[in-house]
Parts: sequence; structure tokens; C-alpha cells
Amino acid sequence: MKIFPAIDIFSGSVVRLTQGDYNKVDKYAITPVEAATIFREKGAMNLHIVDLDGAKDGNLSNFESIREVVCSTKMFVEVGGGIRDQKRIENYLSIGVSRVILGTAAIKNFAFLTEMVKEYGEKIAVGVDAKNGLAAVDGWVNLTDTDSVSFCERVLGIGCKSVIYTDIERDGKMLGTNLDIYKRLSQIKGLEITASGGISSLDEIKALSRMGIHSAIIGKAIYEGKLNLEDVLKAAI
Repeated sequence: MKIFPAIDIFSGSVVRLTQGDYNKVDKYAITPVEAATIFREKGAMNLHIVDLDGAKDGNLSNFESIREVVCSTKMFVEVGGGIRDQKRIENYLSIGVSRVILGTAAIKNFAFLTEMVKEYGEKIAVGVDAKNGLAAVDGWVNLTDTDSVSFCERVLGIGCKSVIYTDIERDGKMLGTNLDIYKRLSQIKGLEITASGGISSLDEIKALSRMGIHSAIIGKAIYEGKLNLEDVLKAAI
């Protein structure tokens, strides 16, 4: 199983939100490049970046920070947050981002998602952020009536096999992830699921790996010292 340490960027700073709430921000005294460099030195090959400003209001204020991370670390970098048109996809791919994540755009405009998957193939992933089984959009602010699991199946049907699935209620709380939903998602043949939200123990890493989950995103548990990244990487094998 692949491990993606997370870097969430808000107003140029590395932060973590609790349950996607912009009023519950933990800010860390480290730059995005410094965080990425540390992750790479500890053995990580992959990196998950979220532009929280982009997710909230659609601007590109963190673009240069992301460019610097990509150029300085040479990791496999996936980026999400406010990617809602083809120009922004091309902007990120042009600086060496390995994969872009469509979340709100995928839910609200499935025709656009379909077109982008045809155009860019494996460089497109879908972010499904769920609360009580329903997909949320606009930086997790608005809940839709879209069933999150059914939507994952629909995504696979258009040829997109990479889904980052986040349980919003678990995210940032370090109280454990939703293993039941990932066990259910792991039964969708051909879909590569990335687990995100609340992962805080090596036992969870091992459980996700055993059930065939493709990747896992680790964020606050690393920043707060609850998990050691080297140990996480070993447990994921």
C-alpha cells in the first residue's frame, strides 16, 4: 500500500483542519517545502497536497508554493483543491504535478469529469468527501444528496480508477478511520481507493493494507507526533 503524507496549504502556511472546518485550523511552523523535504528524507515517495484557499474560493494563491514543492522534491505529487476547469488542470500538470484531484467539479459536472478523464487518463483522480454516506462539495461546506459509494462506482464506469475517499467526520480528529467504509469500497473491482481521514494507528495502516486499499493519506497524526512516518511506511508493506 502506498503512503501519501499530506500537506494542506492555507494562506501559504502548512495547516490541518478538523472535519474540514476553516474555523478549526492547526497551523504548523514549517513551510510546505520544508515539510515535503522531511517526508522525502524519511522515505516517502508520494505526496498529497491540498490548496485550501482554492477549495474555498477558487483562487490560485498557493500555486508558487506548490510549484516549489514539486520542483524541489521530485516526488509523485497529487494536488487537489479548487480544480474546476481544464486550464487549472493544465497549469498543475505543466509544473510537474503527477495527478490532479477533481472533487466539487466531479460531483457538480460529471460531463466535465468524463471529458477530462478521456483527455488526461491516469493523471485525473476523483476526490469523494463524504459525511453520513453523502458527498460534500465546495470545500466540504455543502452536503449533496449524492450517495458516495454509488458515485465511486459511477466514476469507475467512465474509466477513472483512482478515488481519494475521505470520511469528513473522522478527518483531523485522530480518533481512527472508518475501516467499515473502506472494506466496502475495496470490493469494487478495478477501483484504486486512497483512504483519508482520521488514520492514527499502525494497526489501521495494516488493516487497510490487508483489505487491499491502494493508498492511504496521513496528515495530522504525523504532524502531532502520534505516528512516525518511517513506521507507517514499514507497516504499509
